[in-house]
Amino acid sequence: MDFTVPDIDPQILESLHSPSLVVFADQVRANIDRMIATAGSVDRLRPHCKTHKMSEVIRILLQKGVTRHKAATVAEVEMLADAGAEDIAFAYNPVGPNIARVVALLRKYPHVKLSVTADHPAPLRQLSAAVAAANVTVGVMLDVDVGLHRTGVAPDSEAALQLYRSIAELEGLTPAGFHVYDGHQHQESLDERRTAVLLEWPKVLELKTRCEEAGLSVPELLCGGTPTFPVYAELDNPAILLSPGTGIFHDVGYGGHFPDLNFVPAAAVVTRVISRPTPDRLTLDLGNKSVAADPPKGQRVYFPDLPTAAQVIHNEEHLVLETPDAEKFQPGDVLLGIPTHICPTSALHQDVAVIDEGKLIGSWDVTARNRRITI
Repeated sequence: MDFTVPDIDPQILESLHSPSLVVFADQVRANIDRMIATAGSVDRLRPHCKTHKMSEVIRILLQKGVTRHKAATVAEVEMLADAGAEDIAFAYNPVGPNIARVVALLRKYPHVKLSVTADHPAPLRQLSAAVAAANVTVGVMLDVDVGLHRTGVAPDSEAALQLYRSIAELEGLTPAGFHVYDGHQHQESLDERRTAVLLEWPKVLELKTRCEEAGLSVPELLCGGTPTFPVYAELDNPAILLSPGTGIFHDVGYGGHFPDLNFVPAAAVVTRVISRPTPDRLTLDLGNKSVAADPPKGQRVYFPDLPTAAQVIHNEEHLVLETPDAEKFQPGDVLLGIPTHICPTSALHQDVAVIDEGKLIGSWDVTARNRRITI
């Protein structure tokens, strides 16, 4: 993949604070169009908002006809509802005080069709008691484990059928289908990814059949993330909804590992040289509080203008590059970098500068970076 970002007028670039995040709105729209084209229809999409966490991006999706959305935190659900989304899957098992927060969501947004996930009977019973006491109802998706072993129940287990049956039987709960996430499928070859997904897929379909034969409705199969998005998009099953997220902004991690994904970078970090400590070193103001630190050290950001620079030190507020081209830069010079992992990078910034077709049009809040908005 060609890791480049659109050209920015030098005057605009100089006006941007550092470290900060900039989003290219025209590239965001283009990535959403690519997402819709891959899915074949807006009606097959339930994109995840965890990458961007921005109300403005949700409004773009809604304008393009994407009506179903996915979230991983209560704050993201609240952001989605405030932005106008009316069909939201909260793909996280609510436990403890988050059960009360789900009730608060249902009360605050009675017009929103909300579903949550579950994989254990104890919190499911607690959720039932809480929504019944509040005289509200909520959809519940069975969290199905297809090999990640992070959450969920095995689709070929008796426990899966029993738990889904209990969703139908417990007061205030409605069976909403299955959540099928396979974040462990990271094969670079699309053919190998497809083979791995299709190895597990019959178990999901068999569970769906078993549930339906027991008189239980399975209205939705919420499948995959960005890497397996094109695989599920190929499957002709009306119950499937596709759940890409990262592709809206894209990053070096997915772009480098999955060449079949046709998204383009739509977000970049803005940084400045703050020191030239040695003849072959540049120190930038891009610490690990400004760009995601979960990729291995030395691989957390890519600089199109310094593609071979070695990232030799990365602290909270500093990133040191080692490069024979260091002499070309002076303190105050600006660099743009493409994060390796954009999702946690977005959450490190309160707002982002927005450039649309070469013009700086303002800023967008990263609305749901906080764990709480009001609820």
